[in-house]
Amino acid sequence: MIAASRIRTAIAIAVAGLLTIFAQVAWSQATRTVKIVVPYTPASGPDILGRLLAEQVGRATGATVVVEDRPGAGTVIGTEAAARAAPDGNTVLIVAPSFVINPSLRKVNYDPVADFEPICQLAATPMVIVVNGNSPYRSLADLISAARARPGELSLGSGGPGSSLHIGFEILRRAAGIEMTYVPFGGNAPAINALLGGHLTAVYADYPTVVEQIRAGSLRALAVGSRKRAEPLPDVPTIEESGFPDYDLDIWYGMMVPAKTPPGALAQLADWFAAAVAAPDMKPKLMQQGLYPVVKSGGEFAAHLRKQYDAYGRVIREANMKGQ
Repeated sequence: MIAASRIRTAIAIAVAGLLTIFAQVAWSQATRTVKIVVPYTPASGPDILGRLLAEQVGRATGATVVVEDRPGAGTVIGTEAAARAAPDGNTVLIVAPSFVINPSLRKVNYDPVADFEPICQLAATPMVIVVNGNSPYRSLADLISAARARPGELSLGSGGPGSSLHIGFEILRRAAGIEMTYVPFGGNAPAINALLGGHLTAVYADYPTVVEQIRAGSLRALAVGSRKRAEPLPDVPTIEESGFPDYDLDIWYGMMVPAKTPPGALAQLADWFAAAVAAPDMKPKLMQQGLYPVVKSGGEFAAHLRKQYDAYGRVIREANMKGQ
């Protein structure tokens, strides 16, 4: 009797394993409609990225890939909707730094670690500190020295408050031991207008917002926040190179799925989106939007998210930042 019971148990386990395998194979082979949730407004950078990816993945795999914009509440509305979606591999979420910033800044109904599984990081755009082209500051060291000599007199603006750019400045301010007046704007564009008008000392902005003015010479780039120099700005040093070890921030974009999505579906999506970014005709399309391919696998991307979640949260708490 005992032997028979063991045999039945072994058969049940084997059947369950085969059903799991068959389910994963079926997922990869079936014709599916995959929805990319974009928690940003139409025509925004993430929306454009999502549509480029949808077109590329659909063309390469034959799958139907659609984009659904769900903006609102600083990306919280779309993110919470994706967290509630069925974990079947048919709903993916485009994320950026706000994904790991919001839980420390405002009340949200999702946990970026527990409620999602990372697919991969796909692209990034540099964060760059700029001054007016007529400014006397020609390096980040010049700006820092002036801020130390005249505490509170110099100003820096960005889209914010509570944005990755605002938090990036706060990290630098603390590391440098300086006092600069932070001026939040509704977006980077009005901050740049204020800088060009002589109302600010500097702006921390995303590269696409300032690329044309840098090329024209009306703005001067002092440093970029990423660990490596930005491809479009090879002569501009990083903040780390400028004397601040371990400073490493950029605006990244990646893909997440709801927690408990089957491993087979997760692996298939990772293959699809990584291949889409690596497609020969994709890089120029991304670069046109100021985006640069940066593919990190699920595990590597998960470690990056955890590190940023902890770092952003610590700064938000210590600086007593509040969301709007």
